Amino acid sequence: MKTIGVIGGMSWESTIVYYRLLNQYTKRELGGHHSSKILMSSVNFAEIEAYQRAGDWDKSAHVLAQEAKKLETAGADFIVIATNTMHKVAADVQAAVSIPLLHIADATALALKENGITHVGLLGTRFTMSQPFYKERLEQHGITVSVPPEWQQDVVHEIIYQELCQGEIKSHSRQQYLAVIDDLQTAGAQGVILGCTEIGLLVQQNHTDVPLYDTTDLHALAAVKLALEKD
Repeated sequence: MKTIGVIGGMSWESTIVYYRLLNQYTKRELGGHHSSKILMSSVNFAEIEAYQRAGDWDKSAHVLAQEAKKLETAGADFIVIATNTMHKVAADVQAAVSIPLLHIADATALALKENGITHVGLLGTRFTMSQPFYKERLEQHGITVSVPPEWQQDVVHEIIYQELCQGEIKSHSRQQYLAVIDDLQTAGAQGVILGCTEIGLLVQQNHTDVPLYDTTDLHALAAVKLALEKD
């Protein structure tokens, strides 16, 4: 079994979910008392969030690259960044280490293609929805990506940072998200990516008939599969 290196803390609310899922999927595959071999480096999200607001992605990249180096030195066999937005600096993190980085958008695209999804809606932070780094990664897999209009992006973004990252789950916010999901389906999306690792705390598949793709779940599953691959 390979050791999974996790860069977490962005936010710690969703990193908890990563830890649980990694171990649950390992136990599902191997049974008994098996659990994942995990090394985790959890950053101070206040520092990262401030860099995000300032648009200082170079500083964010430096912080995450240093954490990746620590994990590699400690014995991780590959790296996962436990957040969607910070995959904006995934190339910088990968360049800092010699071990692989498992990209969250690639794990998501694999699940979409397995289900025959060619047009998907994307929810996430404003950075993930409005900037090209995530959409273009999906488009490289032949998937058309739609995002909400700017005013809905603002709603989705604010709920993530002001509520979900603070551990606050509100039914009114869930209804707002479900309205956005319905609009994306009306615009032609065959399913919707929950492209922020906190969104799954608020919206689950039982809340809507629109197929949802929770990136936290898909990323964790892909990490376990990679960890259990024979060399």
